[in-house]
Amino acid sequence: MNVLFATAEAVPFCKTGGLGDVCGSLPRELAKQGHQPTVILPAFRQVFESGAEIEPTGVTFQVPIGQKRVEGQFLRGRLPDSKVPVYFVDQPEYFDRPQLYGEEGEDYRDNCERFTFFSRAVLEAVVSLDLGTDLIHCHDWCTGLIPAYLKTLYSDRAPFDQIASLYTIHNLAYQGNFWHWDMVLTGIDWKHFNWRQMEFYGNLSFMKTGISFADAVSTVSPTYAREIMRPPLSCGLEGALQHRRDDLFGILNGADYDDWNPASDSCLGKNTFDVETFEVGKAACKAALQSEMGLPVNPDVPLLAAVGRLADQKGFDLIARAMRQGAQQKETQQPDAQWVILGTGEPKYHQVLGQLAAEHPQKIAVRLEFSNELAHQIEAGADMFLMPSQYEPCGLNQLYSLKYGTVPIVRATGGLADTVVNTDPQSIADGTATGFTFAEYTSLALSDVISRACQHYANKPVWHQLIKTGMQQDWSWGRSAGEYAALYQRTVEHARCEVLQ
Repeated sequence: MNVLFATAEAVPFCKTGGLGDVCGSLPRELAKQGHQPTVILPAFRQVFESGAEIEPTGVTFQVPIGQKRVEGQFLRGRLPDSKVPVYFVDQPEYFDRPQLYGEEGEDYRDNCERFTFFSRAVLEAVVSLDLGTDLIHCHDWCTGLIPAYLKTLYSDRAPFDQIASLYTIHNLAYQGNFWHWDMVLTGIDWKHFNWRQMEFYGNLSFMKTGISFADAVSTVSPTYAREIMRPPLSCGLEGALQHRRDDLFGILNGADYDDWNPASDSCLGKNTFDVETFEVGKAACKAALQSEMGLPVNPDVPLLAAVGRLADQKGFDLIARAMRQGAQQKETQQPDAQWVILGTGEPKYHQVLGQLAAEHPQKIAVRLEFSNELAHQIEAGADMFLMPSQYEPCGLNQLYSLKYGTVPIVRATGGLADTVVNTDPQSIADGTATGFTFAEYTSLALSDVISRACQHYANKPVWHQLIKTGMQQDWSWGRSAGEYAALYQRTVEHARCEVLQ
């Protein structure tokens, strides 16, 4: 299968979240399985700053954007450690900016124009670069127009009349909604600006457009696929999603074990470990992490960690309350513990977490920064990893945590519910427990599950069983890629049957 990945992010070129991990890893795994993936993304400033080898193709193009024609060119590179080609849409006026989507909490005002241009550039690449595409795999709102173009302006042109589309929702909350008059920029007939296809409460919605026009729709976990069918996680799109119910699939993301593997992780120095040696390896990593973060080096106190975007969605309001209660444990029923936080995000969390670390330096350490090396060291050295998300389409850190023997504590939502088996008497007895889950989004529920986890932490035989079971899980991209390949085949076959009818 010849699949073109249309995305705004792909590791190592540019990334703001899990989308970049998926589009940097899944194509490589598909190539290993004998498919022919190609990736195309905007030539953002971050792409050139990534240090990747990029060369010109000599191919230029022009596409209409509203009443004007805008020129661009294609550049070429490869995904690391693979032969997967990557093409970059170079248009400096649109993409040579400090960030991908906006600055200082505000989206760029011309995002509709920027990603309309990118969507049309993707289709130009199919012909200009002779890609031989069978299916375009479109990712998130930035590419939502591509399925619509295939069914409207390009529908009677070869080879587009034979190309299927799969639209993957990574996070339904980010929809790409714009002023209705921006419809003019797309060149698509106004008749499609209706409640069933492109219109969303009076606005033009790229997300709804992708859902409505794609030959198939997927999201990044089976549970999230069910959750978005109804409020509040449907984010107002329950009608469009229920209309596509028979064409909506949930496929879990995978973990890149070439990068996230405690047995070969260069970030751990001499303290690498596997399922047979974790007792020694994790103890060394924990001591190193405590020392690095300025915490007392104590092997007996449980060390809890969280890494990621400091935002409401990730449950940092609950984490902050639990940390405050834990730090004041002599006055409460909370067990003694240490806490490590790494990330950046909303200013209010920078303030509250920084203040907690200053008030309780013996128990709380916070780094308000991005550090890939430290993220690896935290996964290896922590005893427990917190992900009390309001919602979580898939989540990757819980998969990394399982591999590193760091027991996840998660809210049972989305991909977290699909990948973590709650610890209870039955799951302990049958050897399936891998972590701790809770349902109600409250600080009390999180505090209760932390207390339960800490009690089990004191029971070393049970705790070591949890670690071993988690480390032996297979959440690799090989499993996910096989499911995507089957979905690609189904989608292409169904799309071609529709053309013949």
